[in-house]
Amino acid sequence: MPHNGREGPTMIGQTLGNYRIVEQIGLGGMATVYKAYDPVMDRYVAIKVLPQQFSDDPQFRQRFQREARAIARLEHLHILPVFAYGEEGRTAYIVMRYLEAGTLTDRIAEGPLPFDEASRILGQLAGALDHAHGHGVLHRDVKPSNVLLDAAGNVYLMDFGIAKMVEATIDLTGEMMLGTPAYMSPEQCKGEPVTAASDIYSLGIVLYEMVTGRRPFHAETPIAVILQQLNDPLPPPRELRPDLPPQAENVIFKALAKDPESRYRSAGELAAAFARAVAEAEAAARPARPPAPPPSQ
Repeated sequence: MPHNGREGPTMIGQTLGNYRIVEQIGLGGMATVYKAYDPVMDRYVAIKVLPQQFSDDPQFRQRFQREARAIARLEHLHILPVFAYGEEGRTAYIVMRYLEAGTLTDRIAEGPLPFDEASRILGQLAGALDHAHGHGVLHRDVKPSNVLLDAAGNVYLMDFGIAKMVEATIDLTGEMMLGTPAYMSPEQCKGEPVTAASDIYSLGIVLYEMVTGRRPFHAETPIAVILQQLNDPLPPPRELRPDLPPQAENVIFKALAKDPESRYRSAGELAAAFARAVAEAEAAARPARPPAPPPSQ
């Protein structure tokens, strides 16, 4: 989790419960994230602190606590562990594992990923999503900045359910944008109920970005991006990455179908289809071995 350089009202030097705030490492509309030291366990942790307008709402704090408990029960290798929930005065926060290797956004900024690396990351994220979906938990905001990396390159999905809680709290006609338009499914853009298929669409956008280095839909305003999600055909990823195998491109097209019923039935099915397409293309590209010489008489 690198420092993102943005500053605002800070808690650096203060304590929350047993945790001493060391530095701010993330700032967004839904929370501020700090690196903190846990003297009891002698380790660094990440603490996500709610904005004051949400912390001041007792009903939101109650939902936040319920959601934190639900996420803490999602024990999966590639879901960022939640260690604790706490309240200090009017400040509500959750305590999570701290990772120093940055986010998938940082990795993509270095350039399009090799297909085997993209496939490995996709498989890990798919496992996390399928595990959550199997427990009735939707993510609702799958995007590279919500994917953390460890030093070995393994990924961890975080921020389950935060968008859902905000949606239940604010007026949908207000200025705050729920979710992230560049990764939102068409049905999510229309305000329709979010399902597992919506998370799969968002995961497909992440896959598109991993292999091409850019998002398929981008514009100057969030509303313009939403209109693209609803109406524009998907820009073929092979136009940006000509060496992408055609069968792998077809996988991305299916994951990003406008109709939820036309997408993969699970995140794991998407990941398996992409891995298979890449493996088949690699096998076809290998030169054929010359036939073995006949045995000597």
